[in-house]
Amino acid sequence: VGVCKQEMLQKKNAVLVDGVILNGPIMDSKAGEKFVEEACKIIMEEVVQKADNVTEKVCEWQAPEKLKQILDLEMRDTGECHQKILQLCRDVIKYSVKTNHPRFFNQLYAGIDYYSLVARFITEALNPSVYTYEVSPVFLLVEEAVIKKMIEFIGWEEGDGIFNPGGSISNMYAMNLARYRFCPEIKEKGLSGLPRLVLFASEECHYSMKKAASFLGIGTENVYFIKTDERGKMIPEELEKQVQRARKEGSAPFLVCATAGTTVLGAFDPLDKIADICEKHGLWLHVDASWGGSALISRKHRRLLHGIHRADSVAWNPHKMLLAGIQCCALLVKDNSGLLKKCYSAEAAYLFQQDKFYDVSYDTGDKSIQCSRRPDAFKFWLMWKALGTTGLEERVNRALALARYLVEEIKKREGFQLLLEPEYANVCFWYIPPSLRKMEDGPEFWQKLHQVAPIIKERMMKKGSMMLGYQPHRGRVNFFRQVVISPQVSREDMDFLLDEIELLAKDL
Repeated sequence: VGVCKQEMLQKKNAVLVDGVILNGPIMDSKAGEKFVEEACKIIMEEVVQKADNVTEKVCEWQAPEKLKQILDLEMRDTGECHQKILQLCRDVIKYSVKTNHPRFFNQLYAGIDYYSLVARFITEALNPSVYTYEVSPVFLLVEEAVIKKMIEFIGWEEGDGIFNPGGSISNMYAMNLARYRFCPEIKEKGLSGLPRLVLFASEECHYSMKKAASFLGIGTENVYFIKTDERGKMIPEELEKQVQRARKEGSAPFLVCATAGTTVLGAFDPLDKIADICEKHGLWLHVDASWGGSALISRKHRRLLHGIHRADSVAWNPHKMLLAGIQCCALLVKDNSGLLKKCYSAEAAYLFQQDKFYDVSYDTGDKSIQCSRRPDAFKFWLMWKALGTTGLEERVNRALALARYLVEEIKKREGFQLLLEPEYANVCFWYIPPSLRKMEDGPEFWQKLHQVAPIIKERMMKKGSMMLGYQPHRGRVNFFRQVVISPQVSREDMDFLLDEIELLAKDL
């Protein structure tokens, strides 16, 4: 290093400040380019090309302490050679869950979309931040175009929106926006002097509603959870009762959150009837369609969200059913009078100057609670351009057709029992091992059945054959929740799932 420093100082116009040579870059661009090239090759070979290979493991399972040793997680004073870093890249891929594997059924996202993946490569390389047109011209126009199209599918004539990091954040945005419309003075004066605000959501709503109420200072006790029917749908009559109860208590109801596609059962609340109640009482209607919103793309299945056009705001995550890649989540708002900006703007003079040389209405960053923001809409846009609306519609239709196939196969097989007939891509069922099939239906039976799913899950994880989620739910013992999403999933994978469960549980 000392020799290099002397050589640089001997060059013409060499500048040394505080012991640091300021001439020329300190990065070795050629070596960096070579590293990127070799790393991309590993990604292609180990991730992209193996994405549809069912003979690969979904997960190379290791216990946490063992995995810590394998990965060598310690950061050191001196950097390590590129070959070691490339091996680390291989290890990271090897021991990570392959969410693009055809037999990854664990979450409400799965699979790989090649156009979305390329879009992510582009945005990661460009490293943009979406707040002003001057710094992110392409991606701001893309976001505007995507939001406009999503608004059309909701059925609004006009509207507004913003992409943000997750459906949970979308729900928080909506809650805060509804509160701002109810009492605009809160932005300056804060919570002091406000009445007790109350909001309503179904028992099956996403847990982010409680988190948002806590974060915003509304309080989790002021979220009134509305009873649902046996299918997990909010009961409108119960909502009406709770709104009237809140008013009698002297509270101030301001928001109803309906769910279009609940996390576990995949239920869709009756939006039209809920909208009637919201109109009657002057309440903001937010629809959390993070999971179910993509059914809007399908002419066959959009009926699931009948009445969504009456909502004031909608959360919709294209990274789920449509495979836009995590994360890709939009909050869409019917209001087009600038309510989003009025609620969230801080008018930072160093960023949102009003005397710029272009139309500053394209500087949309002041609608966001973030400053730095990823161009998530680009992934969805590039995929939509490549596949067209008909291609996206085919994904939804195929996923729901595969779910229907699985349901019919479950009905044919001894030992498998559906919880309920699904209306979306969530297929919930128990597997009853041979040893329990002749037991009487009673507490002991359900206690033993409760232990079955966790054992099967452990075995499939350690074998790496597939990943399937399970949970208890509202008095029901542990059951499997199979979610069909990826277009790489086939009928054979549905058959394999049932065969594998039987194989893994044959000795239970």
